Amino acid sequence: MSQMTPHVLPLNGIELHLYAAGPLDGPPVWLLHGFPECWYSWRRQVVPLVTAGYRVLIPQMRGYGDSSAPEDVAAYDVLTLCADIQQAMDALGQQRACVVGHDWGAVVAWHLALLEPRRITALVTLSVPFAGRPGRPAVEIMRKLFAERFNYILYFQEPGVAEQELDADIDRSLLHFMHDCERLLDDKSPQALLFDGMPPRHAPPAWCTEQDFTEYRRTFAGRGFRGALNWYRNFERNWQRTEHLGTLQVSQPTLFMIGDRDPVGRLEALTLERMPGKVPRLEQHRLKDCGHWIQSEKADEVNRRLLDFLGRNYPCPPAVQAGASVTGCGIRG
Repeated sequence: MSQMTPHVLPLNGIELHLYAAGPLDGPPVWLLHGFPECWYSWRRQVVPLVTAGYRVLIPQMRGYGDSSAPEDVAAYDVLTLCADIQQAMDALGQQRACVVGHDWGAVVAWHLALLEPRRITALVTLSVPFAGRPGRPAVEIMRKLFAERFNYILYFQEPGVAEQELDADIDRSLLHFMHDCERLLDDKSPQALLFDGMPPRHAPPAWCTEQDFTEYRRTFAGRGFRGALNWYRNFERNWQRTEHLGTLQVSQPTLFMIGDRDPVGRLEALTLERMPGKVPRLEQHRLKDCGHWIQSEKADEVNRRLLDFLGRNYPCPPAVQAGASVTGCGIRG
């Protein structure tokens, strides 16, 4: 196999940058990152997938890294984000694919499964569950529940506010997200800043080496967090634009994993409870002693469950698997 190969696809009004590895005739597996991460957050999944014979594709999602970052907030609604991946699949001639998504990448993956019930053959989502379109925009519900206390999603809503804090020190912001994700739901004043009350952080956590951290830093250096934050500013628009999907179920075989310390589990407790009703072919696992950055924190367990699921629901042809190699992949496990 050749090295991890970069591609640039002009589509959907932007340039989408992505990395690919694995045999060209291997079944495609798309890995969609979330906030505030980067394509490199999947580094520990690439070698196991390629070794098993899969063609791995990892985009730098709209607003991140080298991909375009439109100024217009409306350019980041979920159907537009899905269209980026759909048009990339079209450009690469893919008639079937598995999509794996984490965090906001999971939101895109859930909706791709609804939009593409034939092409998306199998679905894997991490950290963010799905139970269908809510009765009203989620941000409206949050404004009522958090009228008198801080909520990071509400803090992200007004363009420029969160950017002023996060862009002031990219390293500091990334280190807090990596270390202190579980404290994002700390009870504090609605006038507080995101990182108020959090201890100083001087080095990445154990699952992220200094060399790894340079890739995270590069994703935001020079452009800041605006494009990434704009994903959060489309709850109402997402709700309006997905009305036609409201009655649909996710029909594909689906694997869902979440960490037992992930704050999303608390925020989305009701969604987790209702998820089987919207995802009838669901397998779900709660990983012990694991926070939000699940594919990094518990890479071995994630990979084991992922490959087992794919082997049963999206198998690689034996001839392709036999010829697969990771030589020169350029990704550290």
